[in-house]
Amino acid sequence: MSFVADLRVVLRGEDFRRLFATRLISQFSDGIFQFGVAGFAFFSPESQTTALAVAAGLAVLLLPYSVLGPFVGVFIDRWSRRQILVVAPIVRGALLLVAAALVAVDVPDPVFYGAALAVLGVNRFFLAALGASLPHVVPPDRLMAANAVVPTSGTVVTFVGVGLGYLLRKVFGAEDHGVALLLVVSGVVFGLSALVARTMDRGLLGPQSDPSRPQAREALRNVVGGLTDGARHLVKHRVAASTMGAMAAHRFFYGIATALGIILYRYYFYNGDADAALSGVSLVVATSGVGYAIAVVITPYATERFTIERWVPIALTTAGVLTAALVLPFQEWGLPVAGFVLGVAGQSVKICADTTVQRDVEDIYLGRAFSIYDMLFNGMYVLAAALSAAILPADGKSYAAVVIAAVGYPLAALAYRMITRPRRSTSPTPTAPR
Repeated sequence: MSFVADLRVVLRGEDFRRLFATRLISQFSDGIFQFGVAGFAFFSPESQTTALAVAAGLAVLLLPYSVLGPFVGVFIDRWSRRQILVVAPIVRGALLLVAAALVAVDVPDPVFYGAALAVLGVNRFFLAALGASLPHVVPPDRLMAANAVVPTSGTVVTFVGVGLGYLLRKVFGAEDHGVALLLVVSGVVFGLSALVARTMDRGLLGPQSDPSRPQAREALRNVVGGLTDGARHLVKHRVAASTMGAMAAHRFFYGIATALGIILYRYYFYNGDADAALSGVSLVVATSGVGYAIAVVITPYATERFTIERWVPIALTTAGVLTAALVLPFQEWGLPVAGFVLGVAGQSVKICADTTVQRDVEDIYLGRAFSIYDMLFNGMYVLAAALSAAILPADGKSYAAVVIAAVGYPLAALAYRMITRPRRSTSPTPTAPR
């Protein structure tokens, strides 16, 4: 069936629409929040932005997703996922109001970052619960269509939230009180997602009851063992594990591109002008958002024609080749186009990773599988930013950084194709009886 037909099937389900709306509202709010923190960390007129500062800011934004991952999986495989979707937005909204108050009274930056870490820690529970809930509201043969629509639409809506954050910054101002107002708006919007989640039945989204499963307190004491257990289960599913690895590779090279782009705009293209640099980076974000939206349309068609095992290396190789062609001249026009290309390629790989994990991994392991997923998704991005802090010059113009990404993408594609290639049977061919 065509993508449009699959989409009609998944949208027909009332519970799917409710889960979908919950995600869209929350990620719209997340876009406003991320813009507020990024503007505060990277584009404040009063501060200088270095590659090290970019790495630190990205660590604040993303490390909670990696550090909390194992613990999140324990609870998501035991607690009502619907209840997580109801309670987490309320807690996160309250924490955002606290963070806004801290900014307004001009507390030291580390105090604000501590509050931001708490906000993102709660968000970790929320997003992992969303990912593990999707198979409960979508028929198994429609997971590809659902994964093309749900996470990608959420990402596009996040970009819309970033755009609104940019406009609100113009209205509220770039000073601390403007950042505080952005956080308040984000908190109020996020709280609305709890109202939608509350309309779903408490037991709808799992997990299924399993009396033999240890209690959460006991599981927390053995969290490393539980994570290892989840990883061992995941590795048994070769395509799912490899596609997750391909996604992790993309995030590493995309992280290098992000740090490179921020420093280039701030100093190489605009010589320290924070507002002009923010406008330039916002254009790259916008073109990336368009790329993410295009991936929604082309990925189901492409995987139907080529299969996931072929489409993923095609996307990775294309990303590497075009990154070299567009960024190596170090002209400003090349970065928005590169943002579009990486948006299409990266989201295509992510859709495939989401689908293979949800399709192949058993439900009782889904929480832990998505915890590992998010550890890779965000940890590799932060690791790339840390590498960028070591290799990027003050103005950001680094041929080495571009070459690492341009060569790394095709190498990741080659490794993926070798791992997922169908294995030939070694058993002897039976002979016909005489």
